[in-house]
Amino acid sequence: MRLSKIVVLSVLVMVLASPCVAPAEEPPPALKITEMAVTTKIVRGKPIDSVHRISSASVKALYCFTRLTSESGEDTAIKHVWYRDGAKVGEYELPVKGERWRTYSKKAVDKGLTGEWRVDALDREGKLLKSVNFRMN
Repeated sequence: MRLSKIVVLSVLVMVLASPCVAPAEEPPPALKITEMAVTTKIVRGKPIDSVHRISSASVKALYCFTRLTSESGEDTAIKHVWYRDGAKVGEYELPVKGERWRTYSKKAVDKGLTGEWRVDALDREGKLLKSVNFRMN
């Protein structure tokens, strides 16, 4: 009988002496981009083309269309970050509100903005999801 009390007390001391560990934070919603394109126009929720090389004199604006899925379906957001010759020229936060979502950002284009362009899609934590490159003549 005395031995069982000692065992119970020993277990109780070990439990009380154990450091408390906070539960792990929930991982952010897993986002996957299924389509991303720079386009001259979006019609009925879809890009009409995919720009790889374009003249700055031929358009007044470009769009970066992104279709994605979210494992959790929870509301979140992504960012489109536009770069010209490696320098950031625009940043847009775009909501994601469902398991399957599509969104886009719009960048005004002035004549003479030639160079190597890139649009990065980032999740809320700043993780790169996908990039699209194109050249402006």
